[in-house]
Amino acid sequence: MALYITQAAMTGDLASLFSLILLVMPIFCLSIRSFPARDGPEHGFRYAEAPEYRNGVRCPTLSAAPSGGRIEEEEVASYCDPTLVNIAMTLDSEYLRGSIAAIHSLLRHASCPENIFFHFIAAEFDPASPRILTGLVRSTFPSLNFKVYIFREDTVINLISSSIRHALENPLNYARNYLGDILDSCVDRVIYLDSDIIVVDDIRKLWDTALSGGRVIGAPEYCHANFTKYFTDNFWSDPLLSRVFGSRSNPCYFNTGVMVMDLRRWRDGNFRKRIENWMEVQKRKRIYDLGSLPPFLLVFAGNVEPIDHRWNQHGLGGDNVRGSCRSLHPGPVSLLHWSGKGKPWVRLDSMKPCPLDFLWEPYDLYKPVRRGPRDRTAVEISSTLTGYSSYLM
Repeated sequence: MALYITQAAMTGDLASLFSLILLVMPIFCLSIRSFPARDGPEHGFRYAEAPEYRNGVRCPTLSAAPSGGRIEEEEVASYCDPTLVNIAMTLDSEYLRGSIAAIHSLLRHASCPENIFFHFIAAEFDPASPRILTGLVRSTFPSLNFKVYIFREDTVINLISSSIRHALENPLNYARNYLGDILDSCVDRVIYLDSDIIVVDDIRKLWDTALSGGRVIGAPEYCHANFTKYFTDNFWSDPLLSRVFGSRSNPCYFNTGVMVMDLRRWRDGNFRKRIENWMEVQKRKRIYDLGSLPPFLLVFAGNVEPIDHRWNQHGLGGDNVRGSCRSLHPGPVSLLHWSGKGKPWVRLDSMKPCPLDFLWEPYDLYKPVRRGPRDRTAVEISSTLTGYSSYLM
């Protein structure tokens, strides 16, 4: 069931927004069970265990039951199963709360939640180690099918340029460039999602998007946006650089936080290297200011499979400076995206929420607690956990 945004929601009518929240949450899931809490890597807080979501009778049968984070060589078939919906997301301590809410929303609205497999990319030097992050995901979603990969930051660190917002310089933002190398070769299709989203529709609908004409990625396009502002005068004044868009019929802006990706075509076309080439140009001659997005525009704009805008109502975090409140466009919504500076969990905690942040709140499993002497530490939990792989270039 998709969410339909009315004019009342756009005007910030809180009563209408709470009605929308009831629409977002199925009636049989209005209450979240509270289980014995587990410590997370963010000290002084715990996550409630999510409800367990099961497949309906019409869901395809998995050829091998995924091991839920405990992947061994003999279990490779579990995440190579063609009936799976593969989701790739980054996993880090700073945005962990958003990631947990995103996972929760995906499972809640999926017609076949047991047929979703999550590929989490964790930074090598995150304040919370990949092992601890793995443990936290496992304790919050005991039945989740997932694998955690370690992303070596030195893979990309020397290619990153300064951005208009420091958070955009995080090496993990560039992990999507390397999904073709990071994920197992049998994974030939994936949906990439940012951590500051919630899904209020069945993700299988997005998964079933056909990438026609040999296209490598699909995403909602925004052709009304001022495309020129994403590149500097250095770029547009250079005839050799700016002509990259000359042969494309209609290059449009798209947001890289929601993409359907054909990894077989990605690998065959060596698109990782094409993106890196533009990052190297950026190091020599500053041609953009906005982090990891412009290289994707340079490589793909004008050759993207257009997906309905309902699958990325982005910009809810405001701009990259003030993080001001935004409203949604009227019409159906399947995915809400808090791209921009403002994040819903930060604004809610600071008692300065935007009206649409209340649509994110029902999926939040983050529970503040006081730490007592009998509490187990995250390190104690992590000592019994496995399930992540090292990514070596």
